[in-house]
Amino acid sequence: MSENNKRAVDMLHGGIFKKLLYITIPIFLMSTLQQLFNASDTAIVGNFSSSEAMAAVGSNAPVINMIVTFFTGLSIGSNVMLSHFIGRNEEEKVNDALHTSFSVALISGFIMLFLGQVIAVPILKLLNTPSHILPMAQMYLRIYFLGMPFLMIYDFGSAVLRSIGDTRRPLYFLIAAGVLNVLLNLFFVIVLGRNADGVAYATTISNGVSAFLTLRTLIREKGMLHLDFRKLSFKWKYIRRILWIGAPAGLQGMIFSISNVVIQAAINLFGSDCVAGNSAALNIEYICYFMVNATCQALMTFVSQNYAAGNYDRCKRTTYIAFASAIGFTAILSVATYLLRFPIISLFTHDPNVMKYAMIRMLWIALLEPMTALYEVPGASLRGIGYSFVPTIITMLGCCGLRLLYIHAMLHQFTAFYQVVMIYPISWAITGAAMIILYFIVTKHVYRKRENN
Repeated sequence: MSENNKRAVDMLHGGIFKKLLYITIPIFLMSTLQQLFNASDTAIVGNFSSSEAMAAVGSNAPVINMIVTFFTGLSIGSNVMLSHFIGRNEEEKVNDALHTSFSVALISGFIMLFLGQVIAVPILKLLNTPSHILPMAQMYLRIYFLGMPFLMIYDFGSAVLRSIGDTRRPLYFLIAAGVLNVLLNLFFVIVLGRNADGVAYATTISNGVSAFLTLRTLIREKGMLHLDFRKLSFKWKYIRRILWIGAPAGLQGMIFSISNVVIQAAINLFGSDCVAGNSAALNIEYICYFMVNATCQALMTFVSQNYAAGNYDRCKRTTYIAFASAIGFTAILSVATYLLRFPIISLFTHDPNVMKYAMIRMLWIALLEPMTALYEVPGASLRGIGYSFVPTIITMLGCCGLRLLYIHAMLHQFTAFYQVVMIYPISWAITGAAMIILYFIVTKHVYRKRENN
């Protein structure tokens, strides 16, 4: 038995919950550890440099997400495509698609590298970034984007391994790179006396390590997951499938980030204390969301393989199990982090004004994070069967469009920070209701049509 077969999860037969959890937990840990390592940037500059450096790092988060998420969404297209081929036992197509996927990853990474250098100053000014933190913020952003090719290699490589249910090796790679990131953060900030630029260099170097480990693994793989640089290619039939699934997912993430950028501009109006507090709470909020996101990543792979194999009832059961799991486990995380909000936020700052804003965001968003499962889970299931466009439109209109309209209408009337962030749970509820209705309409039609054929 080949090494990749040993690590593969049989998603077509047997119990669902344990196998779903087996794939979900490493993905959740990967996302959480990555966020914690990224949060170390904020925490270390906040504790060992200054609140201005902390705000400079934090103010870049929406900008980075806006650029990165589109290309990261393309990796979802690769994962779904590869899972379909695996479900049909078409190993030769898996290998061909893998090499096209990596070609897309490399080109995407270099596009992002150069784009980041061009947009750094203009976009930060557009966001009303406070002038006294602008030099540090633009330096951080430019250095961060130097590592985008590394980040794309890791993301696409993880998507390839995830298509067979192997989520553990990407987790190990991330742990190694993340520990290095923290150590380098401490070295650059404490030993060398750097601020935001120091943690940006640390992030870029650690991204390079995770990319190297991912590449080495796939080059050493046997069989359908073996990567050979001589076989890198741009086969349009595979690129089209990647774009059909991945581009809407990436566009959704990008529009999400654009809406967050607009909201960040409103947050910036409350001053650097609010920017820093919002940034600290955002790190914790992400961790709660990661359980929903990890469940959706596992769900897409499950549904993709079973849909390709004709197991439509199993697709439905997996979706229902994923829905309950995402809400339940995320609720546990949200309540736990809210109860521990004071010691958690104190890891980032002891400034009472900064902490005040962090607590407000945790109340209105982190505590209510399970609501994101209302639209994320059914949307992920639909992407697993190849329907990505309409879920993207609904999410963009419900979450992003509504937020943009709200900020545009209320921007000059905001007198308190909670008035800005309260739009999040409202948009989740509206989008979730629409997505659930869409799920039942589409799956009833698609599964019945496939069964009749």
